[in-house]
Amino acid sequence: MAAPGDEEDVMARYRSPLVSRYASAEMAYNFSERKKFGTWRRLWLYLAQAEKSLGLPITDEQIQEMEANLDNIDFKMAAEEEKKLRHDVMAHVHTFAHCCPKAAAIIHLGATSCYVGDNTDLIVLRDGFNLLLPKLARVISRLADFAEKYADMPALGFTHYQPAQLTTVGKRCCLWIQDLCMDLQNLERARDDLRFRGVKGTTGTQASFLQLFEGDHSKVEELDRLVTAKAGFKRAYMVTGQTYSRKVDIGVLAVLASLGASIHKICTDIRLLANLKEIEEPFEKDQIGSSAMPYKRNPMRSERCCSLARHLMTLVMNPLQTAAVQWFERTLDDSANRRVCLAEAFLTADIILSTLQNVSEGLVVYPKVIERRIRQELPFMATENIIMAMVKAGGNRQDCHEKIRVLSQQAATVVKQEGGDNDFIARVRADPYFSPIHKQLDSLLDPSSFTGRAPQQVAKFLKEEVRPALIPYQSKMGGKIELAL
Repeated sequence: MAAPGDEEDVMARYRSPLVSRYASAEMAYNFSERKKFGTWRRLWLYLAQAEKSLGLPITDEQIQEMEANLDNIDFKMAAEEEKKLRHDVMAHVHTFAHCCPKAAAIIHLGATSCYVGDNTDLIVLRDGFNLLLPKLARVISRLADFAEKYADMPALGFTHYQPAQLTTVGKRCCLWIQDLCMDLQNLERARDDLRFRGVKGTTGTQASFLQLFEGDHSKVEELDRLVTAKAGFKRAYMVTGQTYSRKVDIGVLAVLASLGASIHKICTDIRLLANLKEIEEPFEKDQIGSSAMPYKRNPMRSERCCSLARHLMTLVMNPLQTAAVQWFERTLDDSANRRVCLAEAFLTADIILSTLQNVSEGLVVYPKVIERRIRQELPFMATENIIMAMVKAGGNRQDCHEKIRVLSQQAATVVKQEGGDNDFIARVRADPYFSPIHKQLDSLLDPSSFTGRAPQQVAKFLKEEVRPALIPYQSKMGGKIELAL
């Protein structure tokens, strides 16, 4: 067995299951060291290009040398430098300068560590949202197809997890979709509200850049604008300390936590429906539900979503506390925890969206089970219809009410104490008092007459709200997803 410190044996060291077991390659790369340090180099290039364009003595040769080495990162050298300097940014300045000797003097010119650190974080957060949004749109699209297919299928509704009026399978799904559409809007807004930290200096005053440009305020403002545009942002925060306000992180993680709450609710509903045997998530041909009980079909995908969604919902507490204790222009107690919570939030959201997409693409409906449950409960729900029909046929409402009260209590006794089926309608058919409406009983018990406007609500909601919201993502809607481990 390899020693714990053996770099060749990854199994000898802890790896986060968010990356090693679940997350997509794209999201894992977004928070990788290569993406991070490659972005640092690009930010140094943008700064040098902008400073050159505004008149600082930086040559084309220096710029070209930097461009040629953006991805030529000697990670081993950087690690050795950081161990020696105890400063990650300066370690990478030295490493970049080593392969760019002509540009060494102007790399990081006028900047502070947060120029690369915070600006890179903002780029990564933006790119993270751009990875999540199409995935969320795909989940909504798959569920919309499901809702449309089952818009008319009556199903027993539940309030307090007790039998309530009928709804439809599609209408219930629309409750899930509506929450996810809110999340889609929230994620889009959070992404679009992100600004660049920009070029602000050590305490946010831009003093170092004002010195570089010999007191020319307009050039400092233009430098900030140029670098912001090169990084792909429309705006930069006008005011910062050494860092961008850590309230930004609260906003980012809050919308992801809200997404986690939505998915937890959806997957809990699916788990409950699986217990009722009405709807199940996909189950592979060779999948094992239990090592001890071969017959089991555990909703493990939905359980995974609930498990990870709980983790996602808790992460927002971290930036809340961090923002609350940022002293003056900044303290460094925001650094180590942000390395963890920001990445984990996006990785977790990525995982649960991929898993929910897989679930939504293979939901299995059992109409006969749904019908049977309706038959068990509908007779009691139909009592008001029976009373109205009897009154129209000339009966007295109070007499009818008492008759039904007695018969329904008798039927309830059969269900609750004897474990039998609900025989209320059979008792109505056998009672001569109800003979005037015996021929109407089948129509009075038609489940579709108890679902109200559910089918119409589904059609209108999908047409007017859901499908239009998905238009920006149409090109990324194709292809099913295979579940990770």
